[in-house]
Amino acid sequence: MKKRKALAVILAALMITVATVGCSSSDNSKPGTQSTGGTSGSSGTKSRITLTLWDYFEGTNSQRGVKNLVNSFNSAQDEITVKSVFTPRGEMDKQLSIGLVSNKLPDLVLIDNPDFASRISMGLLADVTDNFKKDYGDKLDLFYPAPLETCKSGDKYYGIPFGSNDLGLFWNKDMFKAAGISDAPKTWDEMTKDCEKLSKNGVYGLAVSAIKNDEGSFQFFPWLYSAGATYKAVNSSGGIKAFSLLQNYVSKGYLSKESINWTQADVEKQFATGKAAMMLNGPWNIETVQADAPNMKFGTTQIPKDAQYASVTGGENLGIIKGHNEAAGWKFLKYSCDNALVYIDDMGYIPSRKDLAEKDTKINTEYMKAFVDILDYASPRGPEANWPKVSAALYTAEQEVMLNQKTPADAAKEAQTSIDSALKQ
Repeated sequence: MKKRKALAVILAALMITVATVGCSSSDNSKPGTQSTGGTSGSSGTKSRITLTLWDYFEGTNSQRGVKNLVNSFNSAQDEITVKSVFTPRGEMDKQLSIGLVSNKLPDLVLIDNPDFASRISMGLLADVTDNFKKDYGDKLDLFYPAPLETCKSGDKYYGIPFGSNDLGLFWNKDMFKAAGISDAPKTWDEMTKDCEKLSKNGVYGLAVSAIKNDEGSFQFFPWLYSAGATYKAVNSSGGIKAFSLLQNYVSKGYLSKESINWTQADVEKQFATGKAAMMLNGPWNIETVQADAPNMKFGTTQIPKDAQYASVTGGENLGIIKGHNEAAGWKFLKYSCDNALVYIDDMGYIPSRKDLAEKDTKINTEYMKAFVDILDYASPRGPEANWPKVSAALYTAEQEVMLNQKTPADAAKEAQTSIDSALKQ
């Protein structure tokens, strides 16, 4: 009896050992996990490094785009497997902030491009300068300048632009025709005259997002830059003029005071339901407008200018977490950069490289072409390590003038004080 019990114990121990060995040689579920043996199984096939990618894309099309990229990369080589993990935006921001302490981080991460500088300053992202210069040092003219600039700190690179977008003007051709207007406005003066004719019977001439978050500052940016100001010189004649434009439009009924509560998705709904004749929005909403208002005849064009045409870039950058399989991570970054057409159209984005944009037949269409042209001069947000504080100063001042709580001059002055403080930190 004792012998049988002893034998059972030995067999159980052997089974546990085999199971443990099996797990250690094949479990690549953790970020950056890799088999140390170099081969796997009796066939002698090479083991693959597994990298985890965090993204925060909620839309079906965007998720499909990321999946297409990951599947394409995994099929194109036999050294690396990338696994994408959806992480809600707020949770991702939190985890990236505390992850340096807890060491619970992915290998690769997609980050909104104005937030990239703050992640660099935290020491979160790997310096990819050597690899970038080796592969693209003589090809910088292929990139749109603004998206690429957001990947840098000083003269060093910490990632690559994943995809880009910008803001333009959508206009309802039927409403314009009914008002006796033949084309979209090209200047602020023309826009004001058009708004006067279009703003009636519950319809606003223009819809924008002025909400108290980054969408609000994102949509304020073109007015600021068009007037000749910058985020570093808000308290200037141009900055005050930009705030004055919005305050005047609200007071005259050209722009709804409810704009302070509208996201860019809300703005699209105002336009699609005929409650606004024009709107500021991005290319990601073209298909949404077509779905929401299939019979509407609309156009897309540049945002009307004051001193100059201006817009702002959006999109994400792809980076590698510092110390996490950086060599393997760069291979994925390079593949993404060279093969943007695999995923970019699903996401409603524009490739961050001009040569790929020229090849992308889906963006050289009636509605997308304007946004491609705008990307040539659109400005980045920052890059600044304390961009969230700069953004807050801009959207706070924007709301104050739209609610008539402050004069444009006072709002600009206080915003400048907050921005100067943020830039000194």
